[in-house]
Amino acid sequence: MSAKRKSSVRTSHNVDEVPELNRDWIEGADYFEGTRLVRRGRPKLEKPKRLLSLRLPPDVIANWKASGPGWQTRMAELLERTQPKSRRSTG
Repeated sequence: MSAKRKSSVRTSHNVDEVPELNRDWIEGADYFEGTRLVRRGRPKLEKPKRLLSLRLPPDVIANWKASGPGWQTRMAELLERTQPKSRRSTG
């Protein structure tokens, strides 16, 4: 990327403000229901999107980008609505 990286900013200038890592803190890091570890964060998607590399003419990309934020989602929705019917082999 050619963009200039932003330097990270310290959140605390005083080392004494860092909390002590003790047994209670460590035990609280994982959440258990009975003996089962409960995963935190975003749940897994039923149908996650996959990365695809696709070459398109520059004017097509420019027109989609000019349509405003969310252009990639709108493009994916249009492709989903207009997907071709599956072909069966005639063998």
